[in-house]
Amino acid sequence: MSQPAVPQFTSASGARIPAIGFGTSQLGDCHDVVAKALELGYRHIDTAWKYGSEKGVGIGIRASGVPREEIFLTTKVSHEYLRAGDFARSVDESLANLQVDYVDMLHVHWPTVDQIPMEETMAALAKAKREGKTRHIGVANFNIALVEEAIRVCPEPLDTLQAEYHPYLDQSKVLAACRRLGLVFTAYCPLARGRVFGDPVLTAIAARKERSLAQVVLRWLMQQGNISAIPRSANPHHMAESLQVFDFELSADEMARISALARADGRIANPQGRAPAWD
Repeated sequence: MSQPAVPQFTSASGARIPAIGFGTSQLGDCHDVVAKALELGYRHIDTAWKYGSEKGVGIGIRASGVPREEIFLTTKVSHEYLRAGDFARSVDESLANLQVDYVDMLHVHWPTVDQIPMEETMAALAKAKREGKTRHIGVANFNIALVEEAIRVCPEPLDTLQAEYHPYLDQSKVLAACRRLGLVFTAYCPLARGRVFGDPVLTAIAARKERSLAQVVLRWLMQQGNISAIPRSANPHHMAESLQVFDFELSADEMARISALARADGRIANPQGRAPAWD
């Protein structure tokens, strides 16, 4: 079989993002795990103020010995801090937690709440970029209408939308919008927080491909293009496997069978009071 023509990087507005990253949600004090991820070859690390993992990520980066400039580092400003002054203080706190001078990607973690004007939050996000505290900016958990509004009012171009995506959640409309708007879609919960394991369709495809089920799901995401995925694991074997998805390909039939697993109740991250009207 020929080498599949799927890039190991995604790009938008100058941002060059490793297509497989390492997520740190729910990992807590994760410095050993992050150091191991970097040792295994990960160069895209995703964290957030809300995760409580920023300090661990910073320690892990320093312990790894990997030069800072080789790492694509993402963090996020939580919904509590979307007023301009609060936003700036949150960014500074994140940089202090990470013990870095800048991040590569800064996201608004959830849409604006309590009637905070989108213009105010986007201006604060753009200011962080102009001050050199982040090289690129994006949003997370916005629906298409909110993404379009954010792009319209933000003084700097957005590069990414981070949102949940896995075989049980149809995100075809959102992915199409990202392509139209020139954004990379960063997929979190790509393995549906473990719910994919044991799925008979995925198990059968994995057996036929002689690959792990996680590799099949990540490959399904990669083959759609314009996607960066951030799986999470503390198991070094599984962490290494997730990087090995660029030397095989799924057939059109296999891709369709995986996409057909989407269901109406497939969404996992849907916090009341913060989640928008999803597309």
